[in-house]
Formats: sequence, structure tokens, C-alpha cells
Amino acid sequence: MGVTFDFRQLLMDADVADMVKYTVAGIPVNDETLSVDIIREVGYAKNFLSHKNTFNNRKIQSSPKLIDRNMRNRWEERGSTCMGERAGKLMAEIREKHRPPELAPGVRKQIRDIVNEAEDRYGVPLSKE
Repeated sequence: MGVTFDFRQLLMDADVADMVKYTVAGIPVNDETLSVDIIREVGYAKNFLSHKNTFNNRKIQSSPKLIDRNMRNRWEERGSTCMGERAGKLMAEIREKHRPPELAPGVRKQIRDIVNEAEDRYGVPLSKE
């Protein structure tokens, strides 16, 4: 009903939804994205993380804004914040910086008229401006 709403949760949900959309759009699976040649080059049970190919292919996966994929020591160095805390920080930045575009003349009145008419129809006159 919009009475209570957590903007941090909205940002977290949007992050997860972006990852789902990325996956549903299709992830390319081929010799290049599977790094078949690199596996042959490096060999079985060796270190692939330090290989240039791993760095170059990092953008193949989704890029969430709030989910921290760092190793634990890096996460701790950056303040050990949980996803909710990062969402709160992003929410504060958005609230401080975002300026929605101005409505065209008369649009605010049209919206208010629609709301007033609906409130009258359903017997819930909450606000009249």
C-alpha cells in the first residue's frame, strides 16, 4: 500500500534483478569464454586467477553495484560492510544528488485530479491539494 517502504531493499532488489536480467539475456558459452586454450596453456590444477585472460574476461559476468565479490581480506580492508549498509550509502547519494526533471505545465494538476477522483470514488479522501 506504500505506507511503509525501504529504499535500501529496493536498491538491493534492483541489483539482484539486474543480475537475473543479465543471465536471462544469455551468457555466451564458447571456446573463448570458456578459456579452453588458456586451460591447455596453464594446465590442470594450476593458477588461472593470475592469468591475463581471467582479468580480460571479468566483464563476462554481471556487475552488481551492491553485492561484494571481493575476497574476505579485501572486504575487511574496505570496511566489512554488509549489502544493506552499502545500499544505505547508495540511497543517501541518490537522495542527495538526484534531481527529477520538472513536470510539464499542468501535469501536476492532472495527476492531483486523477487521485482526487479515485479517492472520491472509493471513499478514501486522504488529501486534497
